[in-house]
Amino acid sequence: MKSILTVLSLGIFVFLAGCNTVKGVGQDIQKAGEKIEDVGKKK
Repeated sequence: MKSILTVLSLGIFVFLAGCNTVKGVGQDIQKAGEKIEDVGKKK
């Protein structure tokens, strides 16, 4: 559970820090989703 929260927190940070365009927002959300999927597959 802690790992999922960590991934979500990092994803939100990247989202807020790196998004300058709508395209960038979409890419950041996609990357965060991929990381969450990776964590889910490891369990």
